[in-house]
Amino acid sequence: MTGEESGIRTVTAAQAARQLELRRDEFRLAAQLGLVRTVAHGAASGTGVSVGGRAAVGAGPPERGRVEVSELDRLKGAPDFPGGLRERVRAVGTREAAALLSVTPERFTKLARTGHVSPVRFYLNRHRAVVWLYLAGEVSEFARAHPGLLTGRLPPDVRERLAAGEDSRPRNWRSRRLSLLLRATTDLWERAAAIASLLDPDELPALVADPHERSHLDRLRPAPPSTGLPASPTAREIVEHLSLADRADEILWLRSALADALTEARTAAPLAGLPAPMPESWPTGVRDPFPAESLSWAVRARVLTPPPTGSVPRAVPRTVLPSGAMPEPARAVTPPETVPLPAPSAPTPPAAPPPAGGARARTRPPGRRAGSRWRELLRRRGAKARVGERGWGRPSAWP
Repeated sequence: MTGEESGIRTVTAAQAARQLELRRDEFRLAAQLGLVRTVAHGAASGTGVSVGGRAAVGAGPPERGRVEVSELDRLKGAPDFPGGLRERVRAVGTREAAALLSVTPERFTKLARTGHVSPVRFYLNRHRAVVWLYLAGEVSEFARAHPGLLTGRLPPDVRERLAAGEDSRPRNWRSRRLSLLLRATTDLWERAAAIASLLDPDELPALVADPHERSHLDRLRPAPPSTGLPASPTAREIVEHLSLADRADEILWLRSALADALTEARTAAPLAGLPAPMPESWPTGVRDPFPAESLSWAVRARVLTPPPTGSVPRAVPRTVLPSGAMPEPARAVTPPETVPLPAPSAPTPPAAPPPAGGARARTRPPGRRAGSRWRELLRRRGAKARVGERGWGRPSAWP
């Protein structure tokens, strides 16, 4: 379906991928790398939400935008279409990359761990292991630029970094992801949110003191990358671990970059139309809408009790008096009348428990066991039945 926004004909991302003969992941990577230019939903027609007159906010990643028909005509008119575009977005794993360099997968992994080749994305396999992917064009360019690293022993500095357990793949991927996010938007607050997304959320209150600014940055936070597996706690934990900076120099650089981005955003595009924060101290001329005298004595005693030391009192909604009005003087609170309690009387001895058998229980002669009376009765009636007399039983020869 072709749409028109301010006279510009555009198509959806799925339609553009079909016309460019790209798979979904290839088109997503092409849009992120800027090989395919996209426009945000409503950006051309002016329907996008803007902050401070800047670009549309919350327009989403470029791979989810629309593509102009003129952009499709430009790409399809290239002499190497469609193979050239598909080759520029081809991502390979460790084995394919090693085959391009004519080295073993172990040697390529060492080169990638020391930062000679940067991954472009990753996914989780069925064993929840991270599989890094690299651009085939960058791997071939590295082979042409550094042929000495493909044969013989690795340099001493590379061996020392490997012995120390260095792995630069997550950091290089974060650096590439941040550069792609910053290039995909011109909104200053979105750029600041992209930088903040690489820092631990627990550190943001110390870097962004205004809670409204933190909430705005959280709304503009980029979506986490796709892992290739259904969402699960394990997958989310792995993605979060890879998406957050974990080295001191990287964290220090991101803090400085975030401070500069916030200063530029506050100056050029200050946030407007947001509610003012709750004042920490009550302003002059404010009266409690629920005065203490209107509460019962039990509630008043519980509410007016001072909080323990070190606790933070909860904010109570209050009402501002009209201009020139004087607050009502608080009425004196009189405690309830004290009712004297009766003096305690001497304890009465507990009544003896009823006999175990209820009201029909009888006392038996001493020396006789319980149930002997019934056994005697049954013995006598059995004797009568044996001699043929009519009693409780029947004769043994009956009928």
